[in-house]
Amino acid sequence: MSIPADSLIIGMPAGSLADPKRGGNLIQLLENAGFMTSGYDSGGPSKFTSVNFVYGWDGRPQEFGSQLGVKELDIAISGDDWIMERQLELKYEYNTDVKLEKVLSLKRGNVRIVGIANQPGSSDINEFVSGLIREKQMITAVSEMPYITINWLRRILDDTGLLEQYNQFSVQKYKTPPKIISGIVVYETWGKTESKVKNGGADIGLEITQSGSAIRNYGLSIIDTVMESETGIWINPEIRNSGKKTELMRMFLINLYGCVNAENKVMILFNIKNERVPEIESYLRRNNLFADEPTVNTGKEFSEFSIQVDCNNPDLPLAKIRYELTQLKAVNINTIPIDSSIPNLDIPGL
Repeated sequence: MSIPADSLIIGMPAGSLADPKRGGNLIQLLENAGFMTSGYDSGGPSKFTSVNFVYGWDGRPQEFGSQLGVKELDIAISGDDWIMERQLELKYEYNTDVKLEKVLSLKRGNVRIVGIANQPGSSDINEFVSGLIREKQMITAVSEMPYITINWLRRILDDTGLLEQYNQFSVQKYKTPPKIISGIVVYETWGKTESKVKNGGADIGLEITQSGSAIRNYGLSIIDTVMESETGIWINPEIRNSGKKTELMRMFLINLYGCVNAENKVMILFNIKNERVPEIESYLRRNNLFADEPTVNTGKEFSEFSIQVDCNNPDLPLAKIRYELTQLKAVNINTIPIDSSIPNLDIPGL
């Protein structure tokens, strides 16, 4: 089946993001945005069933940076870390600079990319690397993200004035014979980076972590936080040169932004006698419970108010707001979930 020429081609990440019970429930997020899918949660092929102008390209987020670079994809849903990994690979191995742009955060998939070592108590990366190079001509590392590892270690060496001496690098499969005699060898792994560092398989490792518990369980130290990553929407900026695809991209982003913005928010509707409206408006103003002005429908004896509430606000919990509204004599207090909330078109990335 050929891809319709005017379709917006979206990289749909396989793995945990496709699992409706994991990955921040990306499937439900897309559905709330008006882009219902079929097949995505069962391994593909993914189809958008509610629109005919979006095409789902199933793939691995590890590959999306390259696919965006060659315009095989218009948009990709991926972590910041994997996009950077592919950009750095193209830079170091192919001398190609690919400019990609993150246009929307999806507020999920948060992880840290950290340097780890079998050096309890150590937390100074410069000191650790300086100790290594006093002992050996070649630094060995293990990581699922070898090019982020190279970029990180080269930066550290540059800071210590030793980059020229250790300028060579090689990315290889684990424990294959080194291709260089001095510099940085990174063994690309498929997980269990901690085990390889713990058992002396490499001098240092780069690991993806949320809590750091697995690293601590192995008795290893986090000696540097290289970057923080989250899932977001990435594009090749050249898509803006295509009028048709630009409009489709804007439509996709605006609707997706509305759903991300609505997460953990509810709408409260309530009635109040008209003579008590000034008191209610004062309460809402003091607690920043409206933007420009409160939304009010005024009747003969009662006025109906609607306010949007962030359920995760510890300073003003939802339960407290409803209680205080009752104390102000509000009645018919209804709480309604919000699937989408688009405040305006002032959206980053558009």
